[in-house]
Amino acid sequence: MNSTPRTLGSRSIFPYVFGGLFLLVLADSWRRAEVDPGIFFEAEGREHLWRFVTGMYPPELSWDFLELMVRPTLETIQISVMGTLIAVLIGFPLGLLATSTFSFQGILHESEYRGFGPRHAFKVCLYGLARGLLSLFRCIPEFVWAFMFVRAVGLGPFPGVLAIGVAYGGMLGKVYSEIFESVNERPLEAIQSTGAGRLQIFFYGWFPQVLPNITSYTLYRWECAVRTSAILGLVGAGGIGQQIEISIRMFNFHEVTTLLIILFSLVAGADYVSAKVRSLL
Repeated sequence: MNSTPRTLGSRSIFPYVFGGLFLLVLADSWRRAEVDPGIFFEAEGREHLWRFVTGMYPPELSWDFLELMVRPTLETIQISVMGTLIAVLIGFPLGLLATSTFSFQGILHESEYRGFGPRHAFKVCLYGLARGLLSLFRCIPEFVWAFMFVRAVGLGPFPGVLAIGVAYGGMLGKVYSEIFESVNERPLEAIQSTGAGRLQIFFYGWFPQVLPNITSYTLYRWECAVRTSAILGLVGAGGIGQQIEISIRMFNFHEVTTLLIILFSLVAGADYVSAKVRSLL
């Protein structure tokens, strides 16, 4: 008789407790992060801000500079494409292994064995290893991966490709596994009832269901890779980002404006291409 009022009471007080904790965390974060918007309104802050804004106009549109930026622009696109390709090659197989209904349970394994045996234990361990690798790959930011790969293979676009491939491979694999887990098993059962094998069930029942979502998310990650490839250039991984870092270091802010316009065009173009491909699915 008394359990219901307690439950209602605990539910009613939770928003207040949560709100109070959130405000405490927000206040402490404001203090520890040293957030001070007033810096922009101080004399020195206004001077630096005005110098930066006025230095960005007009953009550098000379033919010599634009011709020089053709290679970094193409390099940025190539880094994003190759990085996403490596991410798919890493994420897809690991995503399959990290899917419980594909690795060790579900309709694909019903007729193989019953109970817990050595083969089942091996598949469970493989499943855990795949999920662990995906967590490791995505928990380290691509910026940190780029730092490590620059030290390993030197400056240039290759460390940027590896950084995007490894970091995005973990992200893609995680999402792929969730997409595989959410399939409707009724078509799979219908195909299995005809005597089809595992590969036939996968390619005719499983894969067609997940292909639109997998393609859509992969294209979204490619859009992100275009932006990320520019950021990775700040650590020496090539592309437009490296040119932005050089221009800022030399206080050529009008060149930065041009580079930002080019980067915006690349991202808008990637978004347009992705939308066209999604419309075909």
